[in-house]
Amino acid sequence: MSEQNKAHLIYDKEDKPSKDRPWIFRTYAGHTNVWASNELYRNNLAKGQTGLSIAMDLPTQCGYSSDHDIAKPEIGKVGVPINSLDDMAVLFDNIPLEEMNTSMTINGTSMWLLSLYVALAEERGIDISQLKGTTQNDLIKEYLARGTYIFPPEDSIRIIVDMYEYCLHNIPSWNASNICSYHLQEAGATPVQELAFALTTAITILDAIKERDCFNEEEFERCVGRISYFVNAGMRFVEETCKMRAFGEMWDEITSERYGVKNPKYRRFRYGVQVNSLGLTEEQPENNAWRILIETLGVTLSRNARCRALQLPAWNEALSLPRPWDQQWSLRLQQVMAYETDLLEYPDLFEGSKVIESKVAELKEQAFAEINKILDMGGCVEAIKTGYMKSSLVSSQGERMSKLAQGEQVVVGKNKWTDGIESPLVGDSDGGIFMVDAEAAQKTIDALNNTRTSRDAARVEASLKALAEAAKNGENMMAASIECAKARVTTGEWSDTLREAFGEFRPPTGVDGQALTIESETLEQVRAKVEQFIETNGYRPRIVVGKPGLDGHSNGAEMIAVAARHAGFDVIYFGIRLSAADIVQSALEENVDVIGISLLSGSHNEIIDQLFDELESNNAKDEIPVILGGIIPTPDFDSLQNKGVKRIFTPKDFDLMAVMNEIMDVINAQKAN
Repeated sequence: MSEQNKAHLIYDKEDKPSKDRPWIFRTYAGHTNVWASNELYRNNLAKGQTGLSIAMDLPTQCGYSSDHDIAKPEIGKVGVPINSLDDMAVLFDNIPLEEMNTSMTINGTSMWLLSLYVALAEERGIDISQLKGTTQNDLIKEYLARGTYIFPPEDSIRIIVDMYEYCLHNIPSWNASNICSYHLQEAGATPVQELAFALTTAITILDAIKERDCFNEEEFERCVGRISYFVNAGMRFVEETCKMRAFGEMWDEITSERYGVKNPKYRRFRYGVQVNSLGLTEEQPENNAWRILIETLGVTLSRNARCRALQLPAWNEALSLPRPWDQQWSLRLQQVMAYETDLLEYPDLFEGSKVIESKVAELKEQAFAEINKILDMGGCVEAIKTGYMKSSLVSSQGERMSKLAQGEQVVVGKNKWTDGIESPLVGDSDGGIFMVDAEAAQKTIDALNNTRTSRDAARVEASLKALAEAAKNGENMMAASIECAKARVTTGEWSDTLREAFGEFRPPTGVDGQALTIESETLEQVRAKVEQFIETNGYRPRIVVGKPGLDGHSNGAEMIAVAARHAGFDVIYFGIRLSAADIVQSALEENVDVIGISLLSGSHNEIIDQLFDELESNNAKDEIPVILGGIIPTPDFDSLQNKGVKRIFTPKDFDLMAVMNEIMDVINAQKAN
């Protein structure tokens, strides 16, 4: 061995870096109501969690008070409902805000939730400059992947800039937005798309801040330093490690070259992570524990690209919301890695690796090319309006589903080695599934009514008027929003005021013009049934694909729409957030043969009741069959089928053509009646 190589093996104690501090341990949590969530947070902090990651329910995210008709089926299902400052006070009872690092997964109503947080701190007598945390506040990815947008893109960007201006001067340790590529990967994004779409989003925000001209040079550098990221780490460990290193290098180059940031501290790529949930399986769910561990390595092993905060999904993510024990297990995984291994004691393990350097360079080259393509279109806002970015994701997701169906992408227990002993993890009396207490929603509504009756109505009216004027006059809206919070304005009232000022927005679905690459015997069977149907009935089978309620995770619905067209169906799909009445009306106007409903938020029982009530009122309950897909717990199957649902599909039904085959059977059975 050469002396040079020997030298590389010597680890000089004097050169040894100080041991890294562990990343912030989080679990993404919130459910039922503010009382139950407060208890969960305090218990998790007592177990060693070092930061809070608040999950809001869908009405809160979409700007509705809990007693709105569209909100009622969703109360507390995927997060905690927040209607007013009174709810916020309960949520953080006995939790010291000044000591917390609080992350809030909130976008369309991010200004409102931050205002509530600030108002609560001020009412407690806390110096708000001590507050630390993040509002996710990435509306670009909402238009693309998650669906909790409210306002048009230009107005959403303005709200984000308002928050940066306020936070830098008043809450300097708060991240006013968190560029979130996590949901892009969940929607099918490739690593190149994750890099390009996330970094272009950051460019869009910084360009808007520069245009506002609200900071001097030193303040702008500090503003750049407050931009953080929330990313996804999947199963392709080497590629994910390289992606994170590419993120850091590209961000340093963009902030230095495009924005002239001189201080390297403010060019640092700061990111938190939740590892991938898309790849977690309903089949053999015990395997998900190992998947989560492997995904975690991609964002922790590389010292030069290690995350600053980490939250892990639970093993049963494909089955339901996690229970407290499931979240504890994920937290313990982080603690074992940080404290039992020597991971934090060494410098970067990948420095000098030709494999890593080559892959990082490849990702950077491709991602910069995509960034330039989007910027040439006019930036993210224009690429959202034209549908380019959304169509790209739908295409990538379609390719992923095709590879799964044809076995090109192996997922153990799903499309290979599918036989196995039944998992003991689902053997508990609850089946390993978290169930929301149906009566807990009423407690939320009662609290909302109490707030409305006890508040000063004149102060509410004045604060909402001031908010409307700030919105229309181009003033920073944070001060008006904080006064609304203190006046006990509700989430729905705040949002409706800005809806009136800005209007609402519906982006393109990205489904038009998409095609799958699936070719299989099952596809041939489906197309034969479709051809027979056409010959018998004189038209193609018609399906309306509906996303009722407030759940904006549209990946499944989009793939069903694309797959149905690939199989030969006529497809009606209008995107997310439709009422049961909207869907039934479309079904009747288009004379469809089947209604397909996609639901992932746990509101399936209530929304299916609404749908059948609408069909009944239109004398169509026995005329149009209904199928259902999404995160549907097995214990609910019997009641749903008794209500009239003809087929239920869950994440284990990944073969899209097998799904289409069953849908054709449902249609043919209906025609035979």
